Amino acid sequence: MNPDKTVVQPRELWLLAATFFVAVAGLIYELIAATISSYLLGDSIRQFSFVIGVFLTSMGFGAWLSRFVSNALTGFVRAQIALGIIGGFCAPLLFMTYAFFGVVGLPLYSALILIGVLSGMEIPLIARVLKDLGATSFRFENVLTADYIGALAASLLFPLLIIPHLSLMAASLVFGCLNLMVAGISVWLFRNEFRIGTWIFLGTALLASFAALIASEKLVSVVDANLFEDDVILTERTQYQTITVTRFQDRTRLFLNHSIQFDTLDEYRYHEALVHPAMASATNRTNILILGGGDGMAAREVLRYDDVESVTLVDLDPRVTQLFRDNPQLSALNSNALNDPRVTVINQDAWQFASQDQGQYEMIILDLPDPKSLALSKLYSIEFYSILTERLSANGVIVTQAGSPLFAREAFWSIAATLENARNPIAPGQGLTIQPYHTYVPSFGQWGFIIARNTPLMKPVPQFPDNLQFMTSDVWNAAQVFSADTNEVDVDLNSIRDHRLIDYYEAGWNFWFR
Repeated sequence: MNPDKTVVQPRELWLLAATFFVAVAGLIYELIAATISSYLLGDSIRQFSFVIGVFLTSMGFGAWLSRFVSNALTGFVRAQIALGIIGGFCAPLLFMTYAFFGVVGLPLYSALILIGVLSGMEIPLIARVLKDLGATSFRFENVLTADYIGALAASLLFPLLIIPHLSLMAASLVFGCLNLMVAGISVWLFRNEFRIGTWIFLGTALLASFAALIASEKLVSVVDANLFEDDVILTERTQYQTITVTRFQDRTRLFLNHSIQFDTLDEYRYHEALVHPAMASATNRTNILILGGGDGMAAREVLRYDDVESVTLVDLDPRVTQLFRDNPQLSALNSNALNDPRVTVINQDAWQFASQDQGQYEMIILDLPDPKSLALSKLYSIEFYSILTERLSANGVIVTQAGSPLFAREAFWSIAATLENARNPIAPGQGLTIQPYHTYVPSFGQWGFIIARNTPLMKPVPQFPDNLQFMTSDVWNAAQVFSADTNEVDVDLNSIRDHRLIDYYEAGWNFWFR
């Protein structure tokens, strides 16, 4: 019996290992592309769907093209080198083109198609190389098994290790180096099949990729310097988002996933409008719940009231609350509110907290990001609002930021209608009483809010605290008046079954700004 037919040979074992590694790299490139597109283009569900569809279709085309590769081994190595270069530099390219030219779609899908085609060629070529080696002990199912296990490994690595510890640029370059190392080991094991030119080209690509990886933090700084108008004083990638803080002289801005959250030049307008009309009209302010607002600005405004005894602030990302609690420059912006003994910070998903918590609150303040995705849209749904009403005391008040009644008119009134129709535990079947209002915040434009409660709203003019910079009785009265182009329109309620709010939100902002 020929021992080569019964004993696993190093080259055969390596090709199965290579299948695993290239599967990991391929899926990581796909996830990076989808993540970047959702950051820069918005609507994560749509972007992930488009990226997956284009990538899988390209893989199918690549598998078909592999039949025209005359030398399977050479074709596999060249595909790995090309993937190492294109896949590795994909994220830097996308961020650079967006930062300098404002372009995302063309480079994104061009790179994605190339990566998909090259990835689709890998399995057929590896199977052919194994067949050429006479590796009868390795059936095609073994190759597919290694490929699927690699995909599982990538899907676990991306959220658990890569996103929390690497920037998207660095991650792209790391897995580009992985493809190049797969090519390098393959060339070494089959060194009689390759000429010196392959070694030189591969070595050059590896050196360039390693150099770019080492300089990836500088690349991130260059991109940030062009994405943001001011100096970037902090940028971090957490498990949940990218946090960026910029500063120009005494002006500080916070961006989450490149979307502005506040500007110290005018944030007082937003936070005073969000908090004080509801707080000043409440009959009891003992126990307050804030969902979102990890920067502590809403908590700062709540703590202006001496009768507040307890504030529970729930924000998903622990790094945001840590920064605005422990960083002296950032905690000063919220008057050290997150270190106040009356404030309890809980880092948890708002839906999970509301579903599990058994507390009762006189005030619930929703300082949440705009409903750009399913994960955020559900926090503006009738189901979520109905959960919150169970946490509300009999005379309690809910207030939420609701986007722009000008730029996203239908979205604003959908939130209003949804909140109005939420379950009322005090008067079943009647819904809630709401008060929509709006004001101008230069960083955002015309911005809207909605107050809701189980019982009819109090009409007397609320008494606001002294020393506010913006909110007065006159401002409050004017805020309740809507112009003809921002007034109420017929819209559907937002539910977790259909997420109509996302459509309204995207349509409105796209009409004005794209």
